[in-house]
Amino acid sequence: MAEAVRHDKTARQLRMLSDALGSGRLGPVRRLVNTLSPAEIGNLLESLPPGKRQVVWGLVDPEDDGEVLVHVGEEVRESLLADMDTDEIVAAVEDLDIDDLADLVEDLPDTVIDEVLKSMDRENRERLEQVLSYPEDTAGRLMNPDVVTVRADVNVDVVLRYLRLRGELPEHTDHLYVVSRRHQYLGRVALAALVTHEDSTPINRLVDDRQPAIDVGESDQEVARMFSDHDWISAPVVDDNNILLGRITIDDVVDIIREQAEHQALGAAGLDEDEDLFSPVWRAMRRRLVWLFVNLCTAFVAANVVGQFEGTIDKLVALAVLMPMVAGLGGNAGTQVLALMVRGLALGQVGASNVRTLLWKELRVALLNGVLMGTVLGLIVLAWFHNIGLSVVIFVALTCNLLLAASAGVLIPLTLKRMGFDPALASGIFLTAITDSMGFFTFLGLATLLLLR
Repeated sequence: MAEAVRHDKTARQLRMLSDALGSGRLGPVRRLVNTLSPAEIGNLLESLPPGKRQVVWGLVDPEDDGEVLVHVGEEVRESLLADMDTDEIVAAVEDLDIDDLADLVEDLPDTVIDEVLKSMDRENRERLEQVLSYPEDTAGRLMNPDVVTVRADVNVDVVLRYLRLRGELPEHTDHLYVVSRRHQYLGRVALAALVTHEDSTPINRLVDDRQPAIDVGESDQEVARMFSDHDWISAPVVDDNNILLGRITIDDVVDIIREQAEHQALGAAGLDEDEDLFSPVWRAMRRRLVWLFVNLCTAFVAANVVGQFEGTIDKLVALAVLMPMVAGLGGNAGTQVLALMVRGLALGQVGASNVRTLLWKELRVALLNGVLMGTVLGLIVLAWFHNIGLSVVIFVALTCNLLLAASAGVLIPLTLKRMGFDPALASGIFLTAITDSMGFFTFLGLATLLLLR
């Protein structure tokens, strides 16, 4: 429901923006754009063709430029950066949080990176270098090293005076982290606890040591799962020696969850979630051609299967009418299983310990659906063609293909993952190839054996 509301809001904003641009007056466009958050501006920019996109980008408040760049895909970001000079880019990114800057820095020209590093003080430069030293898609790249730490051997009054002296807190600060003299993570203290206890209360009485710290090498998908399971707003990140390195906040995790959802949705069609909606025709064509070519090869396999039974089809034309039903129903059933598997693998819910149970469950579901749908389809065929043998053939073929589709839906993504490939990106093509080819083979083969003897 919330997602549908967000999409409706984006569509409404896009219509208003298009009307304002169509009027030729930039004043209303500027006012409209600058009432939006950086994330909303980024979403609108991705929804505009290149010409209008550059016009709107030029009207964005320069103070929001950096945040907007964080919230657009890589291809759109490249197009926006291409029309900015070095000083503009430096001004846009120099005030970003370290974790956001780490996301952007590899997309910046080398000359700009040098200027950005020069504009930073030594502490922030070392923090950025530390974050960039960790692999992509890990907790180390997600974390912000800017954390507020306190010692366990002081009281509330000392901490409150320190916070007043500091003047401001990092965004999404709901807890302060308690560390030892060696900066090892001991636990956390809620801000609410600080303001509701006497000034003389020792911090060690308020420490909550139940929240586990996240290892700096943990995958971003596992980080997202932990935040989702525990409803965290922020979480500490530590190294192998339990030294506190930084923290991850909910805004970064929401981005990860959204990227995972987009990756699964687009990956099933062989597309990249960072692809620009209005990317150049030649670039889009090249990216999609690879998977279309793979699909063409698998289609030839299915066509070859049909070709082996050309004589059978000539003698019983009804087979040509019915065989797409067997393949299509098998493909749909397999796609349902495949969607559950890809989601389960992404969430870490499927593994060696439960795959046999899952496969057995899906086979039973497929068998029941096959018997039910096969009976319905068999009765329809009997009423249509008045051929009881043909009804039996389509009943058996459909049931077999649904069983095969269930097996393929479970095993294909597991096999691809074990081989190091992305299950979301390639599973659908191989599933379709199997359900089409084997659906045709089973149906036409049974028809040859039982009806044309």
